[in-house]
Amino acid sequence: MNGHPVTFSGNGSGYSGYLCESGSGPGVIVIQEWWGLVGHIRSVADRFAGAGFVALAPDFYHGRSTTEPDEAGSMMMALEIDDVAQVIRGAIDTLLTHPSVEGDKVGVVGFCMGGQLSMYAACIDTRVGACVNFYGIHPNVKPDFAQLRAPILGFFAEYDEYASPQMVEQLDQDLSALGKRHSFQTFAETHHAFFNNERPEVYDAESAEACWNTMTSFLHEELRT
Repeated sequence: MNGHPVTFSGNGSGYSGYLCESGSGPGVIVIQEWWGLVGHIRSVADRFAGAGFVALAPDFYHGRSTTEPDEAGSMMMALEIDDVAQVIRGAIDTLLTHPSVEGDKVGVVGFCMGGQLSMYAACIDTRVGACVNFYGIHPNVKPDFAQLRAPILGFFAEYDEYASPQMVEQLDQDLSALGKRHSFQTFAETHHAFFNNERPEVYDAESAEACWNTMTSFLHEELRT
């Protein structure tokens, strides 16, 4: 695999991220948790490359990251949605013009804050062909699901104070009312961020592996059709 920092542009502004590939395949955008573009997110991009994708993890915090929850929350709330949109569109442009990327659609996969941003991305750009939301939450990001054209795969925790079961149920109802294709799975006895193997206090290896297998199959199927 060949993972490396990358710069790209969106509407004339410059952005950065982490790109990883091991050959040709569909493009996938990996969207960070509220901590920033940290090692865990880069490792997820590496893993996607090993599974036959070309993965790009944009840096939505422009070089900042943290391990402190209060600071992470502040950085998340300081995101400017117009800037987020330009990062997303620039990342899509970068993947779809990359010589190793196959197809004319990309997938978006996000965790925590990134889960909500992945749905937002799928609603603002029709070049998103598949969306994966891991327990997404961001109080200021309101995707316009009427514009959604991609299917959503959602993974959630039974015990989650951020993306609560009630919020998941409401999201399910909202998407169903609009006739949007989606599939949600809630994992028993898990907590928020259970996919993150760098957080042993919440990581659930069995559930994370089940998510990975379901997700990669979903992305290959949706992006190769």
